[in-house]
Amino acid sequence: MSMLLSMHNWMRPEPLEQTVSRLARHGYDAIEISSDPRNTDVPAVRRLLGDHGIACSGTLALFMGGRDLVHEDAYIREAGLTYLLDTIRLTEELGGRFVTVPCTVGKVVPMADAETEWAWYVEALRLAQRRASDCGIRLAIEPLTRYETYLINRADQALLLAEEVGADCGICLDIFHMSIEEADWKTAIRTCAPRLVNFHVAENNRLAPGAGAVDWAALIEELGRAGYNGHLSVEFMPAVDRTPLSERRILDADEAVLGHAMAQWLRDHASGVLPEDLYDAYTAQSAQTLRHHLAKASAGL
Repeated sequence: MSMLLSMHNWMRPEPLEQTVSRLARHGYDAIEISSDPRNTDVPAVRRLLGDHGIACSGTLALFMGGRDLVHEDAYIREAGLTYLLDTIRLTEELGGRFVTVPCTVGKVVPMADAETEWAWYVEALRLAQRRASDCGIRLAIEPLTRYETYLINRADQALLLAEEVGADCGICLDIFHMSIEEADWKTAIRTCAPRLVNFHVAENNRLAPGAGAVDWAALIEELGRAGYNGHLSVEFMPAVDRTPLSERRILDADEAVLGHAMAQWLRDHASGVLPEDLYDAYTAQSAQTLRHHLAKASAGL
C-alpha cells in the first residue's frame, strides 16, 4: 500500500512547532495545514517541516467567519475567493499538492435560489482552479454533513461540482461525513476515484480511528482498489461531554483565548479545545490503527 499518513492541525489551536513535533514523534508522513496565508511565515514553516521530516501534503481552506463563496453579498464572495487564491499560493510555497475546499462551516440556510448559488460556486471555483492549475495544485471539494452545511453533502454532489468546474478539479472524501450521508460509501469511493485527491479519516463518532465502528480494513482495501495512493488525513473531533461520564476535559471554545471565528468554528463542530494529553493520545492511536491496517493490506492479509 502506497498511501501515506497525514493529519490536520485545526482541531487543537496551538503553535505549529508543537503540532509538527508531535506528528514526527508518532510517525506521520505529512501535515495538512489549516490555511492562514497572511499570518504564515513561509520560510519558517518550511524549515520547521524540514527539521522534523514532515511534508506538507496540502492545505485546508477554513471557510468560516466572513469567508463564503455563495454569500448574497458580492463583496463577501470576493473576499472568500481572495482567501482561496491566497491559499493556493501558500500551498505552492509550502510544497503541497492540493487545497481541500469545504463549504462554509456552520452555514445551514441558503441566501438565494439554488440555481443562483450553484452559479456563484462554479464561477468562483473555476477562477480558483485556473490559478491552481498554473501552480500544479488541485482543488479538492469536500462534502460535509447536513449539520455543517446545506450545499455539498454527498460524493455525487461533489463530483458534479468538480466536473462543472472542469480541468483537474478534484474531490476530498471523509469517512465520518460519508458514514452519515452516503447510502453506500464503497460506491461513492468508486464513483469519485478518477478525481479523488485527498481522504479524511475519523471514526463514525468522530473519535480517533480505532474508537468507533468504521471497518478500517475494508476502507483501506476499497481505496486500494480505487487506485488511491494519496494521504489518509486524520481529522478526529470529539464532542463536548458535560455529563458525569465524561473523561475528555474539553475546554469550551468560549473559555479559551481564541478569535471569534475560530471559537465559532469549534462550536460548529460540537467541540472545543482538547487538552494536550488527550490530543496526543488520539494522535498516537490514529497512527497506530491506520499503520496496522495499511501493513496488513500491503501484506495481503
